[in-house]
Amino acid sequence: MHATVVRAQSPTSSRPGDEAIILGDGSIEGFVGGQCAEESVRLAALNVLTSGESVLLRVLPESAADFPKVPGAQVAVNPCLSGGALEIYLEPHLPMPLVVVVGTAPIASALARITEALGYRSGVAASLDDADFAGASAVILATHGHDEPEGIRAALDAGVRFIGLVASEKRGGALLEALDLADDERARVHTPVGIEIGAKAPEEIALSILSSVVQAYRAGDLEAATSTTSPAVREAIDPVCGMTVIVRPDTPHKLVDRVETWYCCTGCRDR
Repeated sequence: MHATVVRAQSPTSSRPGDEAIILGDGSIEGFVGGQCAEESVRLAALNVLTSGESVLLRVLPESAADFPKVPGAQVAVNPCLSGGALEIYLEPHLPMPLVVVVGTAPIASALARITEALGYRSGVAASLDDADFAGASAVILATHGHDEPEGIRAALDAGVRFIGLVASEKRGGALLEALDLADDERARVHTPVGIEIGAKAPEEIALSILSSVVQAYRAGDLEAATSTTSPAVREAIDPVCGMTVIVRPDTPHKLVDRVETWYCCTGCRDR
C-alpha cells in the first residue's frame, strides 16, 4: 500500500509529497503525519488493501466542518489532532492473479502470451507432472485429453478457485460426470471454458478463455489458494478519545485495573 500526502493544512507535521508504505500487518515505513494521524492512515489503509480500491483519505480534527461524501473519498475524524487537516491518497499494490496453463498446444501458448499482456502472473507447464498449482488463482488445462481428470483433481485439492478445461461440451460434461464431484467443487470447474464469442483461431479461443478469467477476477471470485491478503489484525478502542486503534507491539498501552488498555498515542495514555 502506497500513501502520499497531497494536502496538508497547518498546524500539521506533514507536508504535501510525504510518502509511506503500509504493509499488511499495519506497519508503516515512511512518514505521513504524527502518531495520531498515522493511526487513521493505518486503519484506512488496511481497509483499502481488503477492497483493492484506491481512496483519498481526509483526516480531520473533531472540530472540522463536515465534508461532503464523494465517491472515492473517505473522511476520518480524529479527535486527537491538534487542528489542521490532511488529505492522503492511498493506492493498493496487490499481486495480480496467477494463471497456470498446462499444455503444449497452440491454445496453451496463446493463453500464456495474452495472460502476460493483461499484466497477470503466468505459469506454464508442458504436462501435469511439471505443473505447480500453489498460489494459483486460475488453472487452465489445455492438454487435449491427457491427464485431465488428474489435473482437475490436483487443482481442486490445491484450492484453486477457477479451473478451466479446454474441451467440447460433450467430452467435458462426460469427464465431470465420471469424476462425481461435490457441488462446491463442480462450481469451480468450467468446461467448455470461455465466453462465447465465435472464436476459432488459437488466439481467439485464448481471448475467450481469459475473458471468463477476468470476469471472475473482477467479481471477486479468484482469491488465491495461498492468500496474499492481510493477516487478521486486532483492534481496540482508545478509552480516552474513542478512536479505533490497531494493536501492535508499538501501540501505546497500559495496564488499568489489571486490564491491558490500548491508546492511539502516548498523549491519550498519559492522560
